[in-house]
Amino acid sequence: MQQHFSLADCDVVGFDLDHTLCRYHLPQSARLIYDSFAHYLVTEKGYDEDLLILAPDSLDFCCKGLVLDIEEGNFLKLAEDGTVLRASHGTKSMTFEEILENYGRREWKHFNTVSGMVSRTAKYYLYDNYFDLPGALLCARVVDSLDQHDGQKKYDFWKDMVAAIQHNYKISAFKEDCGMYFPEVKKHPDKYLQRCPESVKKWLKQLKNAGKILLLITSSHSDYCRLLCEHVLGNDFEEYFDILITNALKPGFFSHTPNQRPFRTLENDEEQEALLSLDKPGWYSQGNAIQLYDLLKKMTGKLDPKVVYFGDSMHSDIFPARHYSNWETVFILEELLGDKGTGPAKAESEPLEKKGKYEGDQLKVPYFVSKQWGSFFMDRLPGLENAEETLVHTWSCKCISTYSTIAIPSLEAIADLPLDYRFTRFSSNNLATAGYYPSPPRALLPNEDSVMMK
Repeated sequence: MQQHFSLADCDVVGFDLDHTLCRYHLPQSARLIYDSFAHYLVTEKGYDEDLLILAPDSLDFCCKGLVLDIEEGNFLKLAEDGTVLRASHGTKSMTFEEILENYGRREWKHFNTVSGMVSRTAKYYLYDNYFDLPGALLCARVVDSLDQHDGQKKYDFWKDMVAAIQHNYKISAFKEDCGMYFPEVKKHPDKYLQRCPESVKKWLKQLKNAGKILLLITSSHSDYCRLLCEHVLGNDFEEYFDILITNALKPGFFSHTPNQRPFRTLENDEEQEALLSLDKPGWYSQGNAIQLYDLLKKMTGKLDPKVVYFGDSMHSDIFPARHYSNWETVFILEELLGDKGTGPAKAESEPLEKKGKYEGDQLKVPYFVSKQWGSFFMDRLPGLENAEETLVHTWSCKCISTYSTIAIPSLEAIADLPLDYRFTRFSSNNLATAGYYPSPPRALLPNEDSVMMK
């Protein structure tokens, strides 16, 4: 494989929407998501009303890459070999001795399944994106509450949590003003959504003018997609894209066959009957990567058009696009912003108008380093029987270098680069830090670990 990656070599450039093209004011959106789930559990399922009260610093618990061991009520931070680096029971951190007693110094029992990323089971849940993360805090507090009142050892709250998610995010919720989430974003879009910087809009046009086919592939339904895009890109947002695919139900979009997941047309945001094939550019719902790729072959006139896909979820975007479709993948990782020294130097001198208020309120949650969980990228593994502790990569960090072509903090970080800029890609031949742009997280650099691990 080539050592470098360039957008100039790609025929097709695809984008996820939420937390990729559309970035959120994270503290505000995290609080809204938490409240929407908690409200449902309390009012519909009879959970403790204390769940509705949230201490200001409690979002520190939210850290990407955590796995919830559902039956045990434990949250785990895993090393790249599957051993447990840190854990909490509910919100309470477990000691090194408790971790050894519960999990030993060996691969976690579900690691094979979770690291395969192909299936999710009722035994565990992986938190890997900002829509999910506030739910991790809520689940942890539910465990605390159940321990306090029932003292139970095995937990069965997960079905209620799934019901809360479905209630707030179901397809009809936007139209029906159902749940707390959509009605609130509709009423106050500026409170939750960041406007897209002019540099990114200009870059999208530049890609199109260079003959690239632009895709938008989002699991959001068409009505919510329209609200987001009009707010962040403008009323002419459809002109930026050749093909828009909503309700894509990723990762199934990449893994399912045309029979399992056909494309559908939309009329007034209602899905119509299934299409036998995808024949022309336009706006579609559901679908699959196989038929999309057939259309891209026709549009480019190439047998093997090269596609790159930008996304923020390892499970829904990056892994499936690479694993099933063999696309190039650019991982949007806002955690790189929380690591001082990784932002482009010129950002400081840019006027606020150019930033489009993108970096306006640098509140410290949730992508800054969690006090409870430490670095997203590295951690210390205590030595056994007086042996020295060792520094190890997290499983999340290993996934980035395995499935991403490159990782960047935001689209804005690369929008001013020439399209033929050559990025050093992640590969087994390069250093583990090679694919991060504009620079690697400090936790991965020598002699910087003491700052990041505390």
